[in-house]
Amino acid sequence: MSEFRLTRAQERRLVETLRRTHDVRQYRRSLAVLECGRGKPVNEVAAALHVTRQSIHNWVTRYRHAGQCTALADRVHRGRPRRADRTVDAFLQELLQMPPAQCGYHATHWTVSLLQDQLRQHLNQAFCDATVRRVLHRLGYVWKRPRYVLAADAQREKKVSYPARAWQLTAAQCRAGGG
Repeated sequence: MSEFRLTRAQERRLVETLRRTHDVRQYRRSLAVLECGRGKPVNEVAAALHVTRQSIHNWVTRYRHAGQCTALADRVHRGRPRRADRTVDAFLQELLQMPPAQCGYHATHWTVSLLQDQLRQHLNQAFCDATVRRVLHRLGYVWKRPRYVLAADAQREKKVSYPARAWQLTAAQCRAGGG
């Protein structure tokens, strides 16, 4: 690499970037460019930052061409496109409005496996558990364990004996320590 020197303004901007950034990768890249610009050999900078020499060369070249610290930030990573698109969102949104019994299931609440089965039947696509949960989370649904509530007992009044109240106790019971 040819001799690389920074101007005072460039060095000041790099130091300012080091102070205000919270991104570790941008910090490392800015530090590498700063150290190389101050005359430190690429081998030493690469060893100190635990990266390859080629990475240092790439970062310095990127900084040289752009001339600004923003060139050292991570680029946008798009990633793999979603398989569960808006169609799946809309289908699950409508499906969750009705009880599972309406679709022929002997269940009172929707489960991930039941939702997967419906997606497989109607959209001809199989989705894993994590994908269905991710879609549900994106739609704002929260999983909670169902609580079983017993029906009110009509005979409860006859079965429960109420404890005597303090004003019902006799004076002898009070003296004996009964209340």
